[in-house]
Amino acid sequence: MPRRIRGFFMIELAPSILAANFACLGDQIAATERGGATWVHIDVMDGLFVPSISLGVPVVKSVRACTGLKLDVHLMIVDPIRYIGAFADAGADNITFHLEAADDPDAVISAIHERGLSAGISVKPGTPLSEVRPYISKVELLLVMSVEPGFGGQKYIPESTAKLVLARAMIDEIKPSVRLEVDGGVGNSTVTEVLGTGADLLVMGTAVYGHHPEVRSRHFTELFRKFEFSADAERSDQQ
Repeated sequence: MPRRIRGFFMIELAPSILAANFACLGDQIAATERGGATWVHIDVMDGLFVPSISLGVPVVKSVRACTGLKLDVHLMIVDPIRYIGAFADAGADNITFHLEAADDPDAVISAIHERGLSAGISVKPGTPLSEVRPYISKVELLLVMSVEPGFGGQKYIPESTAKLVLARAMIDEIKPSVRLEVDGGVGNSTVTEVLGTGADLLVMGTAVYGHHPEVRSRHFTELFRKFEFSADAERSDQQ
């Protein structure tokens, strides 16, 4: 389990390889690790649940062979239970599926846990948090999409901030050990706002891989540490 700071998770960076240069993917992932990233976010799209088609099992297997970082596999596919075993075998550490894509979310969560992995559940921007509330006690991660899933490089939806704040409160009420992940449009202009919501696992694509991934990863992880320090100091003052 990640280190907690006065009851809060250490904030971690999960660069999305959807924005990476696949001609040198292993080197790019290694660069983010040198910069302080601790996760690799892998977006899997089927062209049905979302318009795009992206990465699959062979890519996860290849990434697993070249890094010891945690593999955060984000399934944007219909009927995700069909592929839990395949992605588990490929080396995933966490599998996140979409509430909107599963007929039986409980069965998907159980299938992930049966393979010894942590389970995440995700909601699209238009899905109310009330719909995911029954599953919070059963998962290890809640991913709130701050763009419509399917394409990288989109702008952060401003209404996501209030939703993340509500998600943090819901998690703290039901199961505080659940990670709060955010994905979509997080970068220089939005990262401070996002950190203020209580999100503790931040997915970044173009903000990291768009230019010098090691430098950009270090920039953001250092920003996370500064935020944690200031938040810790503020809590100390209030005690």
